[in-house]
Amino acid sequence: MISYQPNLLVPPEVLSVKGLTDYIQGLLEDDAALVQVWVEGEVSSSSRHRSGFFFTLQDPTDQVSIHCVVWESYCKQLVIQPKSGEQIIVLGRIRLYPQRGQYQLMAWQLLPAGEGLRSLRYRQLRDRLTQEGLFDPQYKRALPAYPQAVGVVTSQQAAAWGDIQRTLKARQPGLQVLFSPTQVQGAQAPAEIVAAIDRIIKDGRAEVLIVARGGGATEDLACFNDERVIRAIAECPIPVISGIGHQRDETLADLVADVCAHTPTAAAEFIPCLTDWQTEYRGCIARLYIIVNRQLDLAHEQLLHQKNRLRRLQLDRRLEREEGVRSRLQRHLLQTVKQHLTQAQQHQLLLQQRLAALDPTAVLQRGYALAQTSDGQIVRSSHTLQVDQELDIQLAEGAFTARVVALQPVSVDRDHDY
Repeated sequence: MISYQPNLLVPPEVLSVKGLTDYIQGLLEDDAALVQVWVEGEVSSSSRHRSGFFFTLQDPTDQVSIHCVVWESYCKQLVIQPKSGEQIIVLGRIRLYPQRGQYQLMAWQLLPAGEGLRSLRYRQLRDRLTQEGLFDPQYKRALPAYPQAVGVVTSQQAAAWGDIQRTLKARQPGLQVLFSPTQVQGAQAPAEIVAAIDRIIKDGRAEVLIVARGGGATEDLACFNDERVIRAIAECPIPVISGIGHQRDETLADLVADVCAHTPTAAAEFIPCLTDWQTEYRGCIARLYIIVNRQLDLAHEQLLHQKNRLRRLQLDRRLEREEGVRSRLQRHLLQTVKQHLTQAQQHQLLLQQRLAALDPTAVLQRGYALAQTSDGQIVRSSHTLQVDQELDIQLAEGAFTARVVALQPVSVDRDHDY
């Protein structure tokens, strides 16, 4: 039977407790990844001492915790103070406490996590942009009186786009609406909104821009608090109307826009409509009649005054003479008033004709049709068309798609002089 004797291992070096602690402390405190770290967790306990705040930060899911300290010299610059049960973000570095052989997080700053962090970032960005003057009322631009084209930036799937279409069509059927689709929610939304605004600007036809989105949770509207979107609206060369969320919602995009509406429908209602023009026209006619009646009343009062003066003088011949002058003046006045009324009626007729000429549906009602290419370009000559090219045909009632079968040359009558 063979017996084995265990080998006695003689260590080359024996460390003291302090030596081992110093070695571990060097590993922790000299690690570049631990010199400055951001840690998120829930405060499980907190106490205030003369030397600072001492609290424990834990991960409730995995039941892992770390001791933290904020020394008194940093307490005055804290955004928030540690309170039990609150979710916070801690900025600091890892240090070893030699007396207990424990490591801890020495913190310099505490920030709210989750919704609190978003609110803090919102306030900081708003204050900074306010100092730059982006929200100053003196930089707000007035909307054009009678725009012919309006740009719309929103989601194609959103209800806001349908609300805007219905409102603009009801208020001004002939208005040209340029739609630039984009996401209005999510991490990619800010970049897409900026690109959608840029498309409208490069197109160059829109005289006013509507940026809209329906209501939602606060986090759903976060893209309209993004600095890139705010600066894109501020730098837009045409006036911007914001219609984001509901009345209770307010984003930084609302503050920087030239006009802020509480809903997408309200944003579309800021665009002047045909009824506004008709109301203004009727108001001009009413004011004209008032002015003419005032002149007639004034002339009548002057005639009565002169007549009374002549009666008091009791000069029959002069009265007859003045009566003749009065009659001539009266006839001249009536002729002048009639002439003014005729001119006013002619001007009224001219305004009616102009208003009718501005109605784009009137041409279609006479049997004409509007032909457009698939990219929205109006067809004015057959030279720009190709065989088998599809065209969108707009009639007075309805529309259809046609295909070019053959092209006929444009005939020029050379027997007439122009």
